[in-house]
Amino acid sequence: MHDTTTLAGRPPSASHLTLSQIMDQHHTNLMGTVHGGRILNLIDSVAGVVAARHSDGPAVTAAIDETAFLRAVRVGDVVHVDARITWAGRSSMEVTVKVTADRWDRAVPPTDVATAHLVMVAVDDNGHPRPVPPLLPQTDGDRRRYREAQIRREHRLTLRRALLDGTEDA
Repeated sequence: MHDTTTLAGRPPSASHLTLSQIMDQHHTNLMGTVHGGRILNLIDSVAGVVAARHSDGPAVTAAIDETAFLRAVRVGDVVHVDARITWAGRSSMEVTVKVTADRWDRAVPPTDVATAHLVMVAVDDNGHPRPVPPLLPQTDGDRRRYREAQIRREHRLTLRRALLDGTEDA
């Protein structure tokens, strides 16, 4: 296993990724819009690639939180899933994902469709957590996103502790 003090840090730009896909009728629900689950699948897939690139190996999803669906996606929309590392700890990373969509046949500005924050954990060949490189925010935006990710992490940890404290009474 790697010693985290020897891992070279990386900027968010080193693993940033945008995936675009045209939505078709196979992606729709009974309402005629794209399944939220299909959008979640894209979010999770792209976040996994970003986390794997940052950590130089496999990473699994530990949590998906603060997912917000802002607008429906229709058949013929081109969905763009943009993901970046916003925080890295010992073995876990937060990946922030923004989803936008535009029409396949028109030059129109993309509209915001969804946002999500995922906690990904780097794992070794046995599925055990392994160290990840530190994140080196470079821009003001990177530093802001890092601070926001730290707040979300503290919130998740506080919630987990509160929920676990309540299980002793049950």
